[in-house]
Amino acid sequence: MKNKMPLLLSVFSLPFLALGLQGCGESEAHPPAAKNEKPPLEVISLQTGRISGGLQIPGELVAYQQVDLYAKVNSFVKKLYADVGSQVKAGQLLAVMEAPEVNAQLSGAESRLKSQEALYLASKATYDRLLETSKTPGTVSRNDLDLAYAKQKSDLAQLDAARAAHREVNDTRNYLEIRAPFAGIITARNVSSGAYVGPSGKGSDLPIFTLQEQEHLRLVVSVPEAYTPYISQESEFSFKVKSLPGDTFNAKVARLAGALDSRLRSQRTEMDVQNTNKKLLPGMIAEVSVPLKGNASNFVLPASAVLNAPKGIFVLRVSNNKVNWVPVQTGRSDGNNTEVFGGLQANDVLVKNASEEIRDGSDAGKLKVSQPETAEK
Repeated sequence: MKNKMPLLLSVFSLPFLALGLQGCGESEAHPPAAKNEKPPLEVISLQTGRISGGLQIPGELVAYQQVDLYAKVNSFVKKLYADVGSQVKAGQLLAVMEAPEVNAQLSGAESRLKSQEALYLASKATYDRLLETSKTPGTVSRNDLDLAYAKQKSDLAQLDAARAAHREVNDTRNYLEIRAPFAGIITARNVSSGAYVGPSGKGSDLPIFTLQEQEHLRLVVSVPEAYTPYISQESEFSFKVKSLPGDTFNAKVARLAGALDSRLRSQRTEMDVQNTNKKLLPGMIAEVSVPLKGNASNFVLPASAVLNAPKGIFVLRVSNNKVNWVPVQTGRSDGNNTEVFGGLQANDVLVKNASEEIRDGSDAGKLKVSQPETAEK
């Protein structure tokens, strides 16, 4: 019995011994995991670049020239020679009015002009005779000659006045004819033959005709203040209209207002659009694509390198093994990259993924800063 006890103990000890050996083997094969270490901090080298994008804003097509034609004098419409949709040329007769009192005024002016011409011719003949006679000494006194000369000058002045009055009445009669000031299309007619017309507010609330030049249009857009630095006389826009979804039109900036609208805080910008095929109509609303080309000398960073903190906007610059928060201002952004302005210089080393966890003045050596990379542009 005594010989069996050691044997039993040995049998029961074998499993525990095997487990112990197995545990030791596992410990040697799989050492304890190392403590978690922060990944290397990515940095970039500050470089200049350009952000190019576009802005979609509404615009309006308007006639290059448009005029409302009123009667110059109070009169009645005698005959109309144009209607809505009529293509007219510059100087073409559009309407004729009649005003009997104007004809009477013209007849009176002509009579006064002829009478004054007769008086002037008589006084001039008298002066000429006296002047010729005065060449014989003692025949005509100097006073009589001066009086005849003064009478001639007075009659000449009266003749000039009569001519001016006659010309004025004649010009007024010419106003009874309405002619097109430029080539275009009649877009509105508000009267008919026999209607009483006159100057705006004095006989006519509405014009006789509205004339537009449509072969040449203006595209008018209001560019917001923030984007005015990117617009110049050389800028070219493209635009579309809803009625022609398959067509894209191009236009170049022709005129800049040079001032901001006090209500919209935007600058009126006009482009000239050739419209010889008449596909576009005044009054159409256009969707205008405005190209925005940034300055190539501006600093450009990935948007992740810009930190928007409660204290302001910063970038994290690495210098002398220290991370410093540098206040900056941001410009345009295309979603991926952002323009920055501030106390920065080319080739400054900046943290690519800025975070408030990286404290101002922290040791860059402990952060294991990686080699600089070139910023995306």
